[in-house]
Amino acid sequence: MSEHSEPSSGRVTHRTAQHGGDHGDALVVRTEYGSVRGFLDGPVAVWRSIPYGAPVTGTGRFRPPSPPPRWDGIRECATFGDIAPQTMGAMVPVDSELRMGEDCLWVNVWAPRGLANEHGEPRPVLVWLHGGAYCLGTAAQAVYDGRKLAEIGDVVVVGVNYRLGALGFLDLSSLFHGFVPNLGLHDQIAALEWVRDNIAAFGGDPGNVTLFGESSGGGCVTALLTSPRAAGLFHRAIAQSPPATTVFGQERAAGVARRFLEMMELPPSRALELNDMPIERIVRVAGVLLDEVPLAEPGRLAAAPVVDGDLLPTYPIARFQAGRSHRVPLIIGTNKDEASLFRVFRSPIMPVTPDAVNLMLQDVAASHPGMSAERIAEITSAYPDLAKTRGALAMSTDAAFRMPAHWVADGHAEHSPTWAYRFDHATPMLRAARVGAGHATELPYVFGNFGTLNHDPTFWLGGRKAATDVSGRMMRRWLAFATHGVPAALDGSKHWPPYRPATRTTLVIDTADRVVENPHADLHIAWGDQAVGFS
Repeated sequence: MSEHSEPSSGRVTHRTAQHGGDHGDALVVRTEYGSVRGFLDGPVAVWRSIPYGAPVTGTGRFRPPSPPPRWDGIRECATFGDIAPQTMGAMVPVDSELRMGEDCLWVNVWAPRGLANEHGEPRPVLVWLHGGAYCLGTAAQAVYDGRKLAEIGDVVVVGVNYRLGALGFLDLSSLFHGFVPNLGLHDQIAALEWVRDNIAAFGGDPGNVTLFGESSGGGCVTALLTSPRAAGLFHRAIAQSPPATTVFGQERAAGVARRFLEMMELPPSRALELNDMPIERIVRVAGVLLDEVPLAEPGRLAAAPVVDGDLLPTYPIARFQAGRSHRVPLIIGTNKDEASLFRVFRSPIMPVTPDAVNLMLQDVAASHPGMSAERIAEITSAYPDLAKTRGALAMSTDAAFRMPAHWVADGHAEHSPTWAYRFDHATPMLRAARVGAGHATELPYVFGNFGTLNHDPTFWLGGRKAATDVSGRMMRRWLAFATHGVPAALDGSKHWPPYRPATRTTLVIDTADRVVENPHADLHIAWGDQAVGFS
């Protein structure tokens, strides 16, 4: 195949290449740091682990990212690089061949072949932030493969790898002024800046970027929607099951930092030694801490975004309610049975027993001195089954996900187009296993990637055709939103009206989609309009 252009032009270059297997013709693109070669996956070109930041080692371990060193020649981007150091858990399936390391600031890119779409224009860009309770996961997980979205929507998809846990969301700044909070968010902003400066070379439009994420990735989306530093770096946003109120103040962050240092057997005067500690030891100790905190204080996480007065000037939920979120269109929603998966995996991340939920309520009351006993009673009145597992799961779902998403939507819809959804679809097997539409179960529908788990039980009792139909509608809605700013499926599907605080119109996504006015009216009455979170 002849070359169409020189690599230095920043355009995609088709070259003959002798790659084994199914890599096919290689693609070379010039980025600001050097040239990268990807491979073809059907009609879509793929580049894995393109660096947007330098390795975060030594004095850079607890500092914001710096640009990657430039390279000569062509960097091969056919395999995944290091994933962020973390304690592997059953809830986040990660390929055993992936390795952890501190050269973990990279992006994956999926782009249809050719520099322009059928209209001769650059393509919309979707930038994905993976979830995992701020301490788990990677952009290399198979469920996040963006090929189908890129092919079906004629869009460019970018998956972001970023620091997690103690290295990304543990605020150690109270120990030493050189440590910086919210490093995971700093990484994501650096990745968005890389997209702004480089994505045109892959055929993407830097002026049409949709930021989307799920769980803690969705929480990062809602946080960045209120961060002055992120202004202008994305133009639409999708927050799937965001724990939008799980953002902590500096006092609490300092307490967790002291506990971490204690577990590392370091006095505060030697905190800088963390820069040179073996990363394996930091990860091991952080793993214990990440379990210890939610067990002792149900509803809390050890690692989460922190109000630092800079990247996050104040609590994101407060900025949403004050009308100070970025003025971009937003899709936001939750799954019907969010907490069920945490019960199945016996994860401490969410309280799923009556005793744990009661401890959570006591903590909420203690965290909000102005909250009266009457207010707590009003909230609990909405859960007559609170003494049973079913009621505890419902309370946990609403406290962590459902109500925060509504509070965000209420504030954002006052100034920008907003759409709300609830994902209800579950296959017969997931219903039989009492998972239902559990947390993260919408992910394979959004990416069109079923069957990425080993021994995936999703379709053991059938339901593939219905799930495929639901997935097709979701993908078309997400893609239409990224392309046009309106989530219309464009196939005769149910019209999805915008969310208004007065009506709280919500699209319920199921075998047949339906539009419901204020589906959680009783919860709004019980919880009220004043956001309740953890400080």
